[in-house]
This record gives sequence, C-alpha cells and structure tokens, in this order.
Amino acid sequence: MPPRATDACRAAVLGKPIAHSLSPVLHRAAYDALGLTAWSYDRFEVDEAGLPGFFEELGPQWAGLSLTMPLKRAVIPLLDEISETAASVDAVNTVVFTEDGSRIGDNTDIPGMVAALREHGIEQVDSAAILGAGATASSALAALARICTGEVVAYVRSEARAAEMREWGERLDVDVRTADWADAGQALRAPLVIATTPAGTTDALAAAVPERPATLFDVLYDPWPTELAARWSMFGGAVVSGLDLLVHQAVLQVERMTGRSPAPLEAMRRAGEKALAER
Repeated sequence: MPPRATDACRAAVLGKPIAHSLSPVLHRAAYDALGLTAWSYDRFEVDEAGLPGFFEELGPQWAGLSLTMPLKRAVIPLLDEISETAASVDAVNTVVFTEDGSRIGDNTDIPGMVAALREHGIEQVDSAAILGAGATASSALAALARICTGEVVAYVRSEARAAEMREWGERLDVDVRTADWADAGQALRAPLVIATTPAGTTDALAAAVPERPATLFDVLYDPWPTELAARWSMFGGAVVSGLDLLVHQAVLQVERMTGRSPAPLEAMRRAGEKALAER
C-alpha cells in the first residue's frame, strides 16, 4: 500500500528525550530539496504511556512518524502491520500512514547500517565484533546477518546481556559468541567493529587500537569524534560515524513517507553536518 499522496502532509519524530534529535534537520532538508514546500516535520516528546493518546489525536494530514527510544517496541501494538525487517528485531523506528488509514511499521536502522557500511566500501566481512548489547546491538546484529559470513563476537558486561545476544544470534541465524567487556580491547582487531554503547563507554579502549586497524562503525554522532574514533582515524583505520547511519536511515524514511525516490542523501548529510557544527 503506497503512502498518502496529498499536497500538504505532516511528519514528526517522537521519543523521550527528543530535544537533541537531528531528524527534523534531515527531513526538512529533504523536503526542501524535493520541492515539498507544504510538508512539515516536527519533534514531540512522548513516552510509552503517552503514545496511544498521541496516535488517537493524529488527523488525515499525517504521512508518517520517526520513533526513537523508548518507543520502538511500545508502538508495535498500535500498528496494523509491520515489515519483516522490523519483526526480526521487534523494533519499529518508522511508521507510514497510508491513504486507507493503515498504520505500517518498518525499521530503517538495519538497512541504514548496511547502506552506511557499503558507502564506505564494506560489502562483506568474514567476521565482526560488537561492543555492547541492547536494542542498537540487536539491530547491528541484524545488519551483520546480511554482510557477515562468519562469527560475530559480542563484548558485554553481564551474563544476562550475553544470553540476550546469543538468543538474538539464534533468531537472526548469526553465529554469535559472547565475551566479557574486560576483554573488549581484543575486539579492535576484528575486520569490522561496531560500537553501540553510550557516550564515554569506549573511551578507555582508545589506547588499545592496533597499529593497522580495519573498520570502526561507531553509532554515536554527538559528541564527535569519540576518543575511540579519533584514535582509530589517527592510526589510518576507516571510520563510519553515527551521522552516516542517521542520514542513511532517514533517507529511507523520507522515501517511505513521501513516496519520492531517491531521497537527497547529500543535501541531508550537509544539513546534518552543519547542525552538528553549530552545537
């Protein structure tokens, strides 16, 4: 079912906290480049308890929503349908409202990760390491299911998190081995390292970056660069940033919500870089 196709449409990003979100900057840049002058994109602070009420207030002018934490799983019961990609990780970051009123959930984080890696020349790896666990790590694992042919080692802080990552591996058909966070320095020798942890968590690992590192995908974008990413670049390694991910997943959201393709990736990237530089 195609997205709504009226001249004037609304979209927004929801989450809590939400003031930091770059999504309005990226989507508005896309609308400008596409000539969608009547489209608007806002941000609203909404938590799990407030989400059903927010949906009830939405009118026919709404084209779609972007969702961030803590709403990616809470939204699922409110939807009529979700994509296979979203179902694979029980997480929806995109909702499209169709002309017949249906609410369709999707996940653009996973293909966004794959697209960001491919933009940096990473089409396939024979092994990889993930730093961290949780929702972002499960999305990273789902992305690796598409490009990694061998073992993925997840470095985590507890046995509960380790068990969770192994379960995700079984579900996504990925060969996952878990290791203790105390040994996370060993992860940095992998062909691809995906850091999914909060700001500051990997700072202590910067000293362990090998002399010839391969590729680091650090999902953070503010502050940037992280100490790990800066050290990685200093030693000549390739770095994929959280902004790369944010832009690529937003490109897919714009295409799904507007029905216009391709979305203006470079215009969106420039807008994101400018906004970050001004912070």
